[in-house]
Amino acid sequence: MRGPSARIREAMCRRPLLLLVPLLLTPLHGAPAPRPLMRDFIGLNGHTVQFKPELYRPAAGLVRDYHPVEWDLAKETDQLPKFPEAKNRVDWSGVYGSWQKQGWTTDACLMFESIPQADWKDLEPDLKAYGSAFAKEFGPGGSRKLVESIEIGNEPGKWSDPDYAKVFKSMAEGIRTGDPKLKIATCNLTTGKSGDYEKSVTCLDGLLPFVDVLTIHSYAQLENWPTWKRSYPEDPALPKYLKDVEELCKWRDQHATGKPVWITEFGYDSTTKPQEASGDFKQWVGVTDEQQAQWLVRSLLVFSAMPVERAYIYFFNDEDKASLHASSGLTRNWQPKPSFHAVSHLQKTLGDYRFTRIVRNEAGKIRIQEYQHGTDPKKVIWAVWTPNADGKEIQAVLEDIPGKLLHGTRMPLAATSVDPLGPTTGSKLQVTASGSPLYLEFERH
Repeated sequence: MRGPSARIREAMCRRPLLLLVPLLLTPLHGAPAPRPLMRDFIGLNGHTVQFKPELYRPAAGLVRDYHPVEWDLAKETDQLPKFPEAKNRVDWSGVYGSWQKQGWTTDACLMFESIPQADWKDLEPDLKAYGSAFAKEFGPGGSRKLVESIEIGNEPGKWSDPDYAKVFKSMAEGIRTGDPKLKIATCNLTTGKSGDYEKSVTCLDGLLPFVDVLTIHSYAQLENWPTWKRSYPEDPALPKYLKDVEELCKWRDQHATGKPVWITEFGYDSTTKPQEASGDFKQWVGVTDEQQAQWLVRSLLVFSAMPVERAYIYFFNDEDKASLHASSGLTRNWQPKPSFHAVSHLQKTLGDYRFTRIVRNEAGKIRIQEYQHGTDPKKVIWAVWTPNADGKEIQAVLEDIPGKLLHGTRMPLAATSVDPLGPTTGSKLQVTASGSPLYLEFERH
């Protein structure tokens, strides 16, 4: 079967550039590190001047920016920009400063690959100088203190493994010189061979002292070209998704103990537009708005039960197009989709809580995860849902509940959410479970 056309490959590899002008795993050694609070776990992919920090703040507090290095260096890669302005006149202090004022923590993905390899004047010294200047200007120990972390590349699959290793080493050396406090993250990684959109972990041989964070992109892709059909996060038929993340965590435990793993892209496309009649995406399959909301939230819940530190949703906004990566936003033309309300409700409900355990996990039937308040261990929330595709309601009896039921809400598809609960009988509770997670707040006995 032939692979995707150039148009599809561009959509996958250069998603943000299209906007330009713009299962619980235990580490092998020692006890698991404390899980992050959910407010420090839920992230969102934004994009430079187009991101609206005040609009999306209810949904997340971590933002990942696709930062085109081409904007900063243009064609003269050996001449640094006059930061905080890029050579194309974008004022990064204004961009990242406005995000910080709204309470966002910024991760800048420095897409060096936005400049063709042949266009670099002197690749390694240019990258080292750029990394140092960027860190000194924007890092947490630098002049402006606007960026917490950077990624060296997004999906630089067109660069060879040796060339990526050179890029990583050169830029990382510069960053360490400019601001040692600035966290350095990798591009999209795989434990297998490098591909068009990911680099193998073998590229990091000898470079781990420069690595603070390992990153991975994971999409619930049930089928590839020409349908690009995605499935619900718990689907055992998915060939990758959770499995790729698990493999990177295992590799980390064996080779890079203690270094956090961030899922820097995951998401689902939902559109109101009809299928295209011809072209690359005429057989493309999206999901419904309800499915996008349910599967994003459930992905975040499942990811939180894995030994990863963050998960960033792709994307913030879309223009409602029936094609790959073109309807992934939490908003559609800046108007909230059901997924916006669902993720915002998750943030509001579980933001002060951290994952503690999987209470019950029956494949295709019911899943229950427990979250404990960050400062008050008597406060516990159970997230309850049916981990399947159809999301039909079922009656479930929850046994050995942790205490007195105080409150319960179901994941909403609009701005408000109300959910009636069944009666409490001793240590049991009867509830209606569905594909939209139910959050049950308890006070421990």
